[in-house]
Amino acid sequence: MRIFKEEQRFNQLWIIILLIVSMLVPLGIITGIYLKNPDTFTSLELLLIIGIIIIASGIIFLFKLTTRIDEFGIHYKFFPFHVRYKTLAWDQIDKAYVRKYNALTEYGGWGIKGGKLWSKSKGTSINVSGDIGIQLELKNGKKILVGTQNENDAKNILATYKLKIKKEQDV
Repeated sequence: MRIFKEEQRFNQLWIIILLIVSMLVPLGIITGIYLKNPDTFTSLELLLIIGIIIIASGIIFLFKLTTRIDEFGIHYKFFPFHVRYKTLAWDQIDKAYVRKYNALTEYGGWGIKGGKLWSKSKGTSINVSGDIGIQLELKNGKKILVGTQNENDAKNILATYKLKIKKEQDV
């Protein structure tokens, strides 16, 4: 029994720079208002506002995509949206393969994307970075792409369980 496990987070340098820059603007405005007129709000209110801005900007670093592939199927969880794993049993999957994709043009970006606002024919994408994903085509016609940073490991594990997909199709 082989198992594939992967955890991914939003930790790209460009996101960190964008968050820092977007935090500095409101922090600068609030601090400037306070320095011009300290009676605008109390020191406690100032600290509370600064804390809220920092926490709100840092929430993205709590997000985590966890993928597990084992003899029962493919499991994924995108915390905080999924508290428990979403499981796709092998008998639900028609095709599973690793492919290159473009998160912006195919799905509208990173995170949980797809559906009503984007191309329905592409299905749903759950990713945090990169351009490699595990494409799942389900027997009910739905498509799900789960991003991966471990292309070769994902290909190898899918090859291991390819017989499970074929066996379920023959039934």
